[in-house]
Amino acid sequence: MSDDLDQLSTKELHDRAVHRAERHLDVRFFWRLLSEIPAAQAAIGDTGEADFDIQSSKGLIKDALHSGDGAIGEALRPLFLDYLKAHPDA
Repeated sequence: MSDDLDQLSTKELHDRAVHRAERHLDVRFFWRLLSEIPAAQAAIGDTGEADFDIQSSKGLIKDALHSGDGAIGEALRPLFLDYLKAHPDA
């Protein structure tokens, strides 16, 4: 399973992780994802968005839904991999 996951695109990892978390009502995953988005945004140089997200939970929720897209998805790829490896039922 681990090697199979490594072959998926970041967007596919995101979609599978979010789908699994939704099915299992895994609030802990969503909380972790939301808490890591500002750091991921800062890591890719988007500090303005990171500052905004710290202040706005609405922005964080929107970001969580699209966190598999583009550079932010790539920065969060390890989170999606770790989550799916820990929960192989995805």
